Amino acid sequence: MNQERPVTFHRRTVLKSGIAASAALSLGIPVTAAEAADANTLDQGISWHKSVCRFCGTGCGLMVGVRDGRVVATKGDPEAPVNRGLNCVKGYFNAKIMYGKDRLTQPLMRMKDGKFDKSGRFEPVSWETALSEMTKHLRATYEKKGPEGISIIGSGQYTIPEAYTASKLMKGGFRSNNIDPNARLCMASAVVGFYQTFGVDEPANCYADIEKTNTIILWGNNPAEAHPVLWSRMANRRLTDKGTRIIQLTTHRSSSSNLSDLVIIFRPNTDLAILNFILREIIRRGKVNQSYVEKHCIFCAGVTDIGFGLRNTDKFAFPAEKDVMARQLSVKLDKWEAVAQGRKEGEVVPQKNSGGTAGKHWKISFEDFKKGVEPYTLEFVAELAKGDNDESIDTFKKKLMELADYICDEKRDIMSYWCMGVNQHQRGVWVNEQIYAYHLLLGKHALPGNGAFSLTGQPSACGSAREVGAFCHRLPADMLVANPAHRAKTEKIWNLPAGTLNPKVGASLMKILRGVEDESIDFLWTQVVNIIQSAPNNNHWIKACRRPDAFVVVSDIYPTFSARCADLILPAAAHFEKWGLYGNAERRTQGWHQLVKSPGEARTDVWMMMELAKRFTIGETWKSVPVKGVKDDKLPDVLAEAEAMGMKPETTLFDALFAPTGKRAEAVWPDPLYKSELNNTGDALGLKWFPEKALFNEYRQFTLGDGHDLADFDTYQDPKCRGLIWPVVNGKETLYRFNTEYDPYAKEDNLFYGKLMKPVASGDLYNVTDPKQTAYAGTAKIFFRPYAAPVEQPDGHYDLWLCTGRILEHWHTGSMTRRVPELHRAAPQALLYMNPGDAEKRGLKRGDLAHVESRHGTCEALVETQVRNIMPAGTVWLAFFDEKVKCNAVVIDATDPLSEEPDFKKTAVLVRKA
Repeated sequence: MNQERPVTFHRRTVLKSGIAASAALSLGIPVTAAEAADANTLDQGISWHKSVCRFCGTGCGLMVGVRDGRVVATKGDPEAPVNRGLNCVKGYFNAKIMYGKDRLTQPLMRMKDGKFDKSGRFEPVSWETALSEMTKHLRATYEKKGPEGISIIGSGQYTIPEAYTASKLMKGGFRSNNIDPNARLCMASAVVGFYQTFGVDEPANCYADIEKTNTIILWGNNPAEAHPVLWSRMANRRLTDKGTRIIQLTTHRSSSSNLSDLVIIFRPNTDLAILNFILREIIRRGKVNQSYVEKHCIFCAGVTDIGFGLRNTDKFAFPAEKDVMARQLSVKLDKWEAVAQGRKEGEVVPQKNSGGTAGKHWKISFEDFKKGVEPYTLEFVAELAKGDNDESIDTFKKKLMELADYICDEKRDIMSYWCMGVNQHQRGVWVNEQIYAYHLLLGKHALPGNGAFSLTGQPSACGSAREVGAFCHRLPADMLVANPAHRAKTEKIWNLPAGTLNPKVGASLMKILRGVEDESIDFLWTQVVNIIQSAPNNNHWIKACRRPDAFVVVSDIYPTFSARCADLILPAAAHFEKWGLYGNAERRTQGWHQLVKSPGEARTDVWMMMELAKRFTIGETWKSVPVKGVKDDKLPDVLAEAEAMGMKPETTLFDALFAPTGKRAEAVWPDPLYKSELNNTGDALGLKWFPEKALFNEYRQFTLGDGHDLADFDTYQDPKCRGLIWPVVNGKETLYRFNTEYDPYAKEDNLFYGKLMKPVASGDLYNVTDPKQTAYAGTAKIFFRPYAAPVEQPDGHYDLWLCTGRILEHWHTGSMTRRVPELHRAAPQALLYMNPGDAEKRGLKRGDLAHVESRHGTCEALVETQVRNIMPAGTVWLAFFDEKVKCNAVVIDATDPLSEEPDFKKTAVLVRKA
């Protein structure tokens, strides 16, 4: 029988029980009357609003509690189809990440004797002083080096309006394509894999497939820590459906291994070989879906001598790096590569296709494809790929055959999931393509319960970086800066004179950092990203940012590691302090209202960019400006056409790009739909229109009728809307692309309708034999991609593999989560996970401080030999959230040459007692 509690009940206990009861009530779990009363007490004066989690690409829905102008609580949204009321441990602290004691509230600039000085100390300055100094350096760089001398590193944590503003300002205003997001560090290989295979970006399937499949294959993926809410759904499926199996392929045991039915530990980079073994088995067993493949697919091969995405010169290398950098130019094949690539052991192969031609490929016959995978026998692959010395070769062979049995079982549905283990890979694009290959061979893709699904790392890496096109090579809705028709369409929607847009692909993220180092880029603005901590081989970039002629601006909510390398720090609004939209990994676009004001003088990123745009005129940037490699090595003067369109040379970039005309003019403020609500950006700019709504509805024009259709701003902001999976056609979302039953754009004779599918020549496995280019509209490409060894491997000195990654408690570089006391206490520092035998050989034990050294740098971390990550001999693991450990000082900056995404998983290191 329930009894009333005495009025003297402690407030802390009421809070604890009230929070628990509130969460239980939201999920429909029965509670006692007293517990319900505690929940009601806790909720008094709190207004609850729908929103989206600030962390990973899962896209969990939140209910955000606001009281007295402050976010006081968040909880999982039971109406959200993604998470159904659940949150992970980080998600529960979306409120606390906003209120760290060192929150930035005013601009800070390096000063000496009352003026900017590169060697000065940070002092508070006004926004006017900050923007004036920023403008001065940007203008000086632009006049000296043109559009190629300036850059922005953005983020998969941008809101959609922020990414759109940044891309439009850089590409349409400054005519520079040197803008790239930190999504380059996590999802670029997936993007190129999509492009080359389907001619269009983004996955075909959705999260609902977790409950529809009976075979979940995790490729180099640990969702228990990286995507915990999705893992909870996978675990629930495994535990409630007796026929469901989870298979994990990994270089070490992780939290996800504990529930997996089959765990295959492979040697780094040999996933390439294992996948070719699977493709061989599908063919050998006669499991190819011939009618599907013949109707909807072609087979392709490509160049193999593509390098490793390092610089082609060692001019800027540390002395210890030079031996590995030589492999960027020339590779001596080991015995495994020789067999895998049909070459001779010891053959020296020039890496002549590194860079721009790395993606070159051509059509081959099925017989050639079959010939290509033939060397990947069970014996060959098992001997090459076995990653755990303590496991017998016979056991490993049985596991490989068991994997093949699952995949080749016609009665099984198959969902393949991957994330950083595949994408942060020197051949990440190839691995993406190989996973698609087995799904396409089987005809098990874009079907309920069947598909290859690339999981996204950041909350809007899809919606903001990829779909908006905030990459150096992209325009909105899968368009490319190098395509004249795509530039023309963009210029029309943006109301720009023809010829304004720069046709030359800009510098990708790593090239921007290398550009600051080699003095080709002098102005860098980082937004919503802590890039100097998160980029690999960061000792180079720390030094580069402090170069006397470089001017570095960091916009953030906290003084991050990157901020220490800056010249100017700008205080940014947190995500509940502005209107926004995110796009998650299943193509779901979700929106939220601004809920509270920013502290002090913090401003939205959109406000910062628009204020900067007011300080430049089209006369400065739309005149003829130098760009190497385009016609006459300069962009044309478009001022005459601009004048014919009603713009004068003194027209500011703000008025040219953002003034309320066309679709933007429809977004008025105050907005009758959002009475008495906050508008951080518009109010600070003194506008009578609604910037985020205007920007989104203009951006939406790119998507309509193009297979990327989005609903309008107000639909996503409706309190009843928990997001929609695009394309959204006639108000209906599309659960499966490339499926005629679900996708209005898919036709039986044009199933894979990607507009970026390139025409190809014809050839055999290794060469073009007929250069005639032929288009194969409506088809997908099944690629043969051979095994290749990584550029750097353990040797007699650097004798261990280092892999880096994330842990459950912290988000990326920890700049937000380490300011949450509960999360900091749970994981106060990054630990070096080691095999117990490896630790003992080096005189180390659990809790000792280890010194980690590579060719690139050093760091120190405490040793852990138990729990979480169980390492096979020869490997160590370290998380990158801890700025005190600074693990990316150790990591090589090799990248996939096709995607230019770094490989954070394979660095050769020496470990000893500190």
